[in-house]
Amino acid sequence: MSEDILINITPQETRVALILQGAVQELHIERTLSRGMAGNIYLGKVVRVLPGMQSAFIDIGLERAAFLHVADIWEARPHDNSNTPATPIEKLLYDGQAVMVQVIKDPIGTKGARLSTQISIAGRMLVYLPQDSHIGISQRIEKETEREMLKEKVQKLLPAEEKGGFIIRTMAEDASEADLQMDIDYLRKTWATITQQARTKPASSLLYQDLNLAQRVLRDFVNDDTSTIQIDSRENHQMLQQFGKSYTPSVLSKLVHYTGERPLFDLYGVEEEIERALGRRVDLKSGGYLIIDQTEAMTTIDVNTGSYVNGRNFDDTIFKTNLEAAHAIARQLRLRNLGGIIILDFIDMENSEHRNAVLAELNKALARDRTKVSVSSFSMLGLVEMTRKRTRESLAHILCEVCPACSGKGQVKTARTVCYEILRELLREAKQFNPREFRILASQVVVDMFLEEESTHLAMLGDFIGKPISLQVENVYHQEQYDIILM
Repeated sequence: MSEDILINITPQETRVALILQGAVQELHIERTLSRGMAGNIYLGKVVRVLPGMQSAFIDIGLERAAFLHVADIWEARPHDNSNTPATPIEKLLYDGQAVMVQVIKDPIGTKGARLSTQISIAGRMLVYLPQDSHIGISQRIEKETEREMLKEKVQKLLPAEEKGGFIIRTMAEDASEADLQMDIDYLRKTWATITQQARTKPASSLLYQDLNLAQRVLRDFVNDDTSTIQIDSRENHQMLQQFGKSYTPSVLSKLVHYTGERPLFDLYGVEEEIERALGRRVDLKSGGYLIIDQTEAMTTIDVNTGSYVNGRNFDDTIFKTNLEAAHAIARQLRLRNLGGIIILDFIDMENSEHRNAVLAELNKALARDRTKVSVSSFSMLGLVEMTRKRTRESLAHILCEVCPACSGKGQVKTARTVCYEILRELLREAKQFNPREFRILASQVVVDMFLEEESTHLAMLGDFIGKPISLQVENVYHQEQYDIILM
């Protein structure tokens, strides 16, 4: 199946959409003022070592100190395949020490960036591991003969003095020796530049920044199924052509400058898809639907039959809805970039064959995901637990912020509830102060409630405290917001 890649570039942000059979499969957004940091290499400065947590906080020049756990320290691990325990962090790091680190997870929410001292630099065909002499191969290359052939080819191309290792990416499957040699030379030269900068730059300095999103598209996203890469910016189309000539010449023929009058994302319906991806409900073609709730701890996805009744019987209806939901869930995870713990609540199925078929369909749909996923079987409660590696913010966290009206609860107090809060507050104020008059400042809907359905209670309180109570509408107030002024 051929896919198209759309790149929308403006001075403030770059947006990438992957289209397969007319449907948006993935969305990636990178803003100029807040570029992702995963893959960046810094010369960090140890701020604090915490032996009890076997971790340390590292200053890499960000607002919050980054986090380094002993499990992510290359020097702490035994490298002889023995069961020797890891070296304690307090024997490896000390306060004020300069240490080269790489960001493996962007800062997410209130958490700082997560770091590793094992450096890896990604190329198009290979990933360079300067501290490790091991040569690994992508698990997506399944044929054993091909794996061995690629491994021998790379080993033959390495210079005798090379002490580092490489991971052979899926892109290298059909690569020539010249392509592999070009990647090896580029990666070794990049590492030499990084080590030179580490010797001359002060602590908390950036040593290496990963490619921008548009360049990463050419390096990471393009494959044999890619039909076109359309870019709606003439200047950036030329820049990507220059980048492609020296780095990814095989994709040059797929680069297209989009010159249509209609915006590129509008033409393919991407803008509408972004709006839908920010909502809780996802409608299925059969009439069923998903409800997706994203929280700090986990994401839950609930499957419902809705109006779908086309099956031969109820079990058949449930089974077909769950099969369709499995594909929709896999797509939504990529589209929204949901990560961490994910709980899937499929509609209950009594038939074990149906459960196994739905699980197999889910794993099949997740196979095209670029991000590492792990899926468990159905639990005793009929839930499927899975994890998806989280390396950057979700789509909702990039595009949205907490609602100022509900503060993230997803609901607001009713006008009547707010009225009763105001009445209690008036009573407290009346016991402490002796003003000439009380004035209530509230939203239109709350004032209307006081003037109509709650007018009796307001009058009764005024008689009880022996003070006049006036109302004033504040159009800028949301429903829960109010003030009581002592006149």
